[in-house]
Amino acid sequence: MSVRAVRVTAFGGPEVLKLETIPKPTPKQGEVLIRVYSSGVNPCDTYIRRGDFSLSNVPPPFVTGLDGAGVVEEVGQGVTEFKAGDRVYIVGEYSGTCADYTVAPVRNVASLSDQLSFAQGSSIGIPYYTAYKSLYTLGRARPGETVLIHGASGAVGTAAIQIAVANGQRVLGTAGSEKGLELVKKLGADQVFNHREEGYTDKILEATGGKGVDVILEMLANVNLDKDLDIVAFRGRVVIVGSRGNVEISPNKSMVKESTVVGCGVFYLANESEWTEIKAALNAGQKVGWLVPVVAKEYRLEDVAQAHTDVINNSGTLGKLVVNVAGN
Repeated sequence: MSVRAVRVTAFGGPEVLKLETIPKPTPKQGEVLIRVYSSGVNPCDTYIRRGDFSLSNVPPPFVTGLDGAGVVEEVGQGVTEFKAGDRVYIVGEYSGTCADYTVAPVRNVASLSDQLSFAQGSSIGIPYYTAYKSLYTLGRARPGETVLIHGASGAVGTAAIQIAVANGQRVLGTAGSEKGLELVKKLGADQVFNHREEGYTDKILEATGGKGVDVILEMLANVNLDKDLDIVAFRGRVVIVGSRGNVEISPNKSMVKESTVVGCGVFYLANESEWTEIKAALNAGQKVGWLVPVVAKEYRLEDVAQAHTDVINNSGTLGKLVVNVAGN
């Protein structure tokens, strides 16, 4: 049986993405075969497509997409966690989710609540796992501390707001448009700031009473990192989630505050306990109801190249971009 799939046919720009037919995959031991209804689009998908990301170790052609959501069709030998008919979401699956069917190891699959759509399910994956890891595994945020989320209206940002609010942090968020600011406030941020305004970091520092921010989630380090060191608290933590270039900083700023700057790579979860912790936290979020992914836009399977363009070249997204796989 042949199925549709969007494949990276060569390393390069969005034009290398081609809608083709491939054999339907078969689950091996420890794997789950999933009928994909929605596929999430992340910036790292574009880096992998270009061949300049550490995960680009598989030569083309290969199916694009790391996140997704759908229904279990079949399970491989030894799989007891899921059964045919289960609604699930997929996170960081290298075999590709932008296809009618995909196979994934059990560790990359988690249950999807009936209260969430498949589009929302495909929005969980990398954004929510990145947000949780940044806040707690690396940022060591504690209840009562202040967290600043740069680019809070994007996929990782909206996830981070929901997680931090649910866990007792005071949340400050930035965005670059009125719609973005409204969304950030609606999701529960205590205060919002327009990062396009001159002197907005002074307002952030003022909002902390001059103490500074305990944890900063930085989505564009090449622009903001040096300014982050001005507003981070004594022994505060800056977690770099994204960067698109080099930056010059003054190390003295970190020395006098004994602050920490650490990078986040969601794929580098040190052990199974980290996966288990994040899965459990997000499962609780679905049960309680605070985990409600924001879907910015849905694309047709034929328009994945445009989605890859938009996820990088935009003036500020409002949530996650996804591909409606089953609706075509």
